[in-house]
Amino acid sequence: MNMEGKTETACRICGYDDGETVFNQYSVPQYVICPCCYNESGIGDDHVSQVRELRGYWVASGALWHDPKFRPADWDLLKQLANIPPEWR
Repeated sequence: MNMEGKTETACRICGYDDGETVFNQYSVPQYVICPCCYNESGIGDDHVSQVRELRGYWVASGALWHDPKFRPADWDLLKQLANIPPEWR
């Protein structure tokens, strides 16, 4: 679903984006573990239905941060979810 030449830096599950590449320009996962939802890019996030299921579970479980030290003081769940690439919403 990714267009060649476009890198992804936002987690497909929760939208956390620290600028680190999680999928390169060829849609190859970099196997980065998200400090927010704890999903690893390339593991269960290659089909939109899986992404939606994982996101739904994470949100329904309280949208808790796996590593709270990375959570910004002014964190806003809806703003973070807006970072998710449109093709993965």
